[in-house]
Amino acid sequence: PLLQSQPARRLLAGKGARRRAEGKCGRSYSAGGAPPGVPLSCPLPGVPKAVFAAAEGRERFETRVTALENGLRVASQRKFGQFCTVGLLINSGSRHEAKYLSGISHFLEKLAFSSTAQFGSKDEILLTLEKHGGICDCQASRDTIMYAVSADAKGLDTVVNLLADVALQPRLSDEEIEMTRMAIRFELEDLNMRPDPEPLLTEMIHAAAYRENTVGLNRFCPVENTNKIDRQVLHSYLRNYYTPDRMVLAGVGIEHEQLVECAKKYLLGVEPVWGSAQAKDVDRSVAQYTGGIVKVEKDMSDVSLGPTPIPELTHIMIGLESCSFLEEDFIPFAVLNMMMGGGGSFSAGGPGKGMFTRLYLNVLNRHHWMYNATSYHHSYEDTGLLCIHASADPKQVREMVEIITREFILMAGAVGEVELERAKTQLKSMLMMNLESRPVIFEDVGRQVLATNTRKLPHELCALISQVKSADIKRVVTKMLHKKPAVAALGDLTDLPTYEHIQAALSSKDGRLPRVYRLFR
Repeated sequence: PLLQSQPARRLLAGKGARRRAEGKCGRSYSAGGAPPGVPLSCPLPGVPKAVFAAAEGRERFETRVTALENGLRVASQRKFGQFCTVGLLINSGSRHEAKYLSGISHFLEKLAFSSTAQFGSKDEILLTLEKHGGICDCQASRDTIMYAVSADAKGLDTVVNLLADVALQPRLSDEEIEMTRMAIRFELEDLNMRPDPEPLLTEMIHAAAYRENTVGLNRFCPVENTNKIDRQVLHSYLRNYYTPDRMVLAGVGIEHEQLVECAKKYLLGVEPVWGSAQAKDVDRSVAQYTGGIVKVEKDMSDVSLGPTPIPELTHIMIGLESCSFLEEDFIPFAVLNMMMGGGGSFSAGGPGKGMFTRLYLNVLNRHHWMYNATSYHHSYEDTGLLCIHASADPKQVREMVEIITREFILMAGAVGEVELERAKTQLKSMLMMNLESRPVIFEDVGRQVLATNTRKLPHELCALISQVKSADIKRVVTKMLHKKPAVAALGDLTDLPTYEHIQAALSSKDGRLPRVYRLFR
């Protein structure tokens, strides 16, 4: 009865007409109505001709850079969207503090976006940004300090005015400096009590690798310096390092001409609050890799209390000098770091987290007692450091160190084609995924222009990654293994091998530590 109904008959009649129409084009559908597996040769009846969007010129996606008369560089990158990220990156950081009190950059990071010549307080700055849906942040690293704002692109004029005021006209009142001292003391206490010691170990490995020079200087303000740093000390530092030739105004998601106009309006011919005297005492020293060991004996038994406390662990980080990010070998080192991978014993083997990386397969997978084995690559304008961080029970420290030294030696061995291709694909994937985020693009644009005056685009970096061969990995590792190691150790270090023994293991063929014979156990 259903097939006798009017709608059903019309449907069947339509199918028949469609099959007859297909038949005129030289083919027909099967009884089931499924089209054959060949491309359509006839336009569909009643469907308008498709109009495809033309690909825009590549110049639209390139980073544009303009240098102003005072030396400040303006860099921009187009990106679709209502919001933009704009900021000032300054070639200043803890590596430049050799002639000053250590910790000035840490102070400046905490004091950022406080009261200025135009804005009476931090709240006033935040209310101004709120009108444009904006947020602000400041981050200080070893070689760069970055003031950034993400806001509606229509508020660009306000944002650049604010950034110029924050960087060049801060009030640095006594009350703000005192609040900063308290914040830094609290942060240092928290750093020493934290269950994850990675920030602390990173400081220690840099101090060991570059003893008392450039990137080896402490990124955090030592407690004894908090009371010594005042407005006069800060102004003395700012006079030398906050100069236009050391700055880049970078923006993502805005028109280049508009950003240049705002830069000319607010950053050209402006006299900073510390005066416009010439910089006299700029530290231009190049990083000197020394190698060495930094040990901190610490009771880690009560780091985390509660129903499921983290067991007492000893943390070791071993590093060797790699290369600067300006050198060609930087890409092979980045691939090597991805190939080593690793992570915590709980999360390292999850999907997409490095299940096939060497530190997971060779270390975490085979030695269940190891809680962590992770590779890190730190790279700067004049040097770099490739390290492996490992954690285990204090009684197994010696064995853990030997496993890590063996992995360093194995880096110089054969690299499988599948393993290499996987690491390259993973690196490209991570690069492209990170560059989906506007703040990440902003930082990439700013840092590259600050260091080189240009920017390598993602497709250029992907092409360089694709060219890496196993011979390149072997070459960079062989060169790296000729350097003295840098070692950082934290926790119960009773069974830690001597620095000389670790150095001997990294110079041997199999990475084994020299045997130790004891009369009494």
